[in-house]
Amino acid sequence: MKSTIAIFALVLASLSAAGQQPTLASPLLDHLAGHWVLRGNIAGKQTTHDVDAEWVIQHQYLRLHEVSQEQDAKGQPQYEAMIFIGWNQTPKTYTCVWLDVYGGASVASLGVAEPAENELPFIFRDEKGEVSFHNDFVYNPTADTWEWRMDNIDKGLAKPFGRVKLTRK
Repeated sequence: MKSTIAIFALVLASLSAAGQQPTLASPLLDHLAGHWVLRGNIAGKQTTHDVDAEWVIQHQYLRLHEVSQEQDAKGQPQYEAMIFIGWNQTPKTYTCVWLDVYGGASVASLGVAEPAENELPFIFRDEKGEVSFHNDFVYNPTADTWEWRMDNIDKGLAKPFGRVKLTRK
């Protein structure tokens, strides 16, 4: 009986291991790991945020913790987000899950980007499946900086929402 249980456990372990993706190897995301200061314009206002990015969950996701330096009347950050970027082996795309102080996680919280050189052009769709938001993460290897270009999409037209630059702390 003990040997049957041991064999069953071994089979289950091998099946779960076979289903796991290999550790994410992404030189582009490796450049995003670290401690950053985000400065620029979001929703028509100048802002400064701290962004800390680190590999988590056995190097499957890069987690970004973004916190505004500006505070509300209660002394809390005006904005805070937890962003997870991972890789989907099939269909070979990056996925972004954006969770922030506005709550209400939905399909619109999920972005997808096809790999591009020094760029992660995330596309977010609404509940109807229509493109509603772009957030392009663009890496400048010469300066070792990132730009985030954020656009609301209305009836197929991009309307700038934010333009920010991340520099290392």
